[in-house]
Amino acid sequence: MKGCAKAPGAGTILNALANGYGSSFAIDIYTKAKVELCKTGDIEGKIKNIPGGDTMLIERCVELVIDRFGDNEGGSIITESEIPMASGLKSSSAAANAAVLASLSALSIEVGEDGEIGKIDASLIGVQAARDAGVTVTGAFDDASASMIGGLTITNNNSDELLKHDAKIDWEVLVWVPEMKAYSSDANVERCSRIKGVADIIVEMAKDGRYAEAMTINGLSFCAALEYSAAPILEAMQVTNGVSLSGTGPSMVAIGRGEDLIRLEKLWNKRGGKVFFTRTQNVGACVI
Repeated sequence: MKGCAKAPGAGTILNALANGYGSSFAIDIYTKAKVELCKTGDIEGKIKNIPGGDTMLIERCVELVIDRFGDNEGGSIITESEIPMASGLKSSSAAANAAVLASLSALSIEVGEDGEIGKIDASLIGVQAARDAGVTVTGAFDDASASMIGGLTITNNNSDELLKHDAKIDWEVLVWVPEMKAYSSDANVERCSRIKGVADIIVEMAKDGRYAEAMTINGLSFCAALEYSAAPILEAMQVTNGVSLSGTGPSMVAIGRGEDLIRLEKLWNKRGGKVFFTRTQNVGACVI
C-alpha cells in the first residue's frame, strides 16, 4: 500500500487572524509526500533533509485518514519540500495536503467529484490535523483550500466554509524570504484582532475581485500588527500593483507584470535572504 502526492504553497490576500476570514492563492512551489502502509503498527514520519524535524502534523494526517478509511494500518510517511518552512508560504498546509492525498492513494481511495471524498473535504482532514498538532491558530482553511484546489480562495475559518474560489487567476509572482523564521502558532493574536475593522473591509474587496488592493492593505496592516517593517511593501508599491506580507511572515509576495517584478527583485535582493520568481497555480494538489 503506497501513495505519493504533491501540494503547492500559497501567498496571502488576507490573513485570517484578525476576523477569522482568510484568502490565499496557490503558487508553483511544492511539498511532496510518500506514504507506505502495512497491516498494523505505528505511523512514523520523516522530513527529508531536516533531521529531527517535527513530524507530528504529517503523522496526524496519516492517522486521521486511516481512522476514517482504513483498518488500523501502520506505516511511514516522508515529505520533501521546496517551500521554505516557517516563512508564511503555507508549508504546513502543503505538507498536510500532500500527506492526506498520499495516504488516501495508499488506501486506494479516489479523490474528486466522482470519488469517495472531495478535495475540499480532504483538505479539512489536514486542517483538523493542523489543529491537533498545534501548528495553526485558525486552522488555516484558507491556506489549505488554496493549496488543495488551486487558484484563489476566500474562506470563513471560523466555520471552515469556502466562500469563493477563483480558478482563473494568472499572475507572475515575486517572493522575498528573509533569513529569519516565524511560526504561525507564535503569532500575537491579540494584536491582530485590533485590526478586525480593516480585515472586514479587505474581505469585501477580495469578494469583489479587487485582489491587488486587498493584499496590499493586508500587508500594511499586518506588518503593523505583527511588528514587521513595512519598508519592503512600500518599495514594491512603487513598481507593482499588489504586495503583501504572506501569512504571519516573514516572507513578502508581490504580483504584477514581469518587467515590474524584475525592478522589484533588484530592490529586495539588497535586503538579503532569498528572492525568487514563481507564478500562480490553478490545479492544486494531486496524486503523483
